[in-house]
Amino acid sequence: MPTKIDPNSLTLEERIVSTNKCQKTHKGGRTLSWSALIVVGDGEGHVGVGLGKARAIPEAIRKGVEAAKRNLVKIPMTGGTIPHPITVDFGASKVILRPASPGTGVVAGGSVRHILEAAGVHDVLSKSLGSNNPINTAWATMKALEQLRQPEQIASARGKNLADLPFRSFADVEEH
Repeated sequence: MPTKIDPNSLTLEERIVSTNKCQKTHKGGRTLSWSALIVVGDGEGHVGVGLGKARAIPEAIRKGVEAAKRNLVKIPMTGGTIPHPITVDFGASKVILRPASPGTGVVAGGSVRHILEAAGVHDVLSKSLGSNNPINTAWATMKALEQLRQPEQIASARGKNLADLPFRSFADVEEH
């Protein structure tokens, strides 16, 4: 279970990823409501995503920000990129994240880009497959970021030294 991160101790930047209008027809007319997908991050490895729903956009955004602050996670980074490639499914969405060399930038689209930029990842390659629904791709991206592990964690779990790992990128971490 990840440790709880205090959002008040961080300087978080909020981003609105998407808003969605929903209408429900009643006997007396239509009832409008809004949902807002919000990403918060400090640019130093902390990021959270939240979905807020309300009758008005400002209230939905406020609820989304609160939910995102409750869902903050710390992602491991190697330099300005992620430590290893990862593929995650969530619903009908599939997100692939791969580390990239310095200077590549964030090669991502939609909600994946918003999340990675808010987290402070500078170099990463990504591909979004299946559904391009921003909510499902956001949850898939968060699931992928939560599953990332530092090379040291993987080596200790396997009972090996860092240099004994078969991945070149893991062995190079200690040198750079």
